[in-house]
Amino acid sequence: MYFDSFPVIPYDAKGDLNFKDVTNLLRRVGMRAKLKSNTLLYDTYDVKEGETPEMIAHKLYGDTELHWVILIINDITDRYHQWPMTGGQFLDYLNDKYSNPDAIHHYESTQTSGDTKIKIEVFNEVDDDAYTGLTAITNREYEENEQDKRRQIRLLDPSFVEQFVDEYQKLIGETAI
Repeated sequence: MYFDSFPVIPYDAKGDLNFKDVTNLLRRVGMRAKLKSNTLLYDTYDVKEGETPEMIAHKLYGDTELHWVILIINDITDRYHQWPMTGGQFLDYLNDKYSNPDAIHHYESTQTSGDTKIKIEVFNEVDDDAYTGLTAITNREYEENEQDKRRQIRLLDPSFVEQFVDEYQKLIGETAI
């Protein structure tokens, strides 16, 4: 369903003037800024352990084939690195990336004015005294926080999905030349 509206272009893979019609997989359509910022069109959702875009699309829109709508709405171009990992995947990733997952990744300080919930990351390779009074964040904590951010996604209200799909198909099928 997702690739059905992509344009077909002549392509000469070998440079021997033997053209074949192929689907232009490099074609992209961006969301309008006005649409992205309209909070009335979206609900926030916390992705549960092991949930896939297909599962969420089926639950929300009644069609697993609409998983791409969820990915586009959330600017996800690589579902293997931008989608929340399962617990097992996360542990494998953590152990592959870090020789010591519990080593210090960085230090944080709480913002003292304005919104005091905001944390400020502090990196200082020169002066260890600069870290006095700051909170140490381990590699594990840092990566867990990154996963928590990925779990928070936006979902397009089901009443707008058909209109979104129609507009997308129209735009992706337009010729660039």
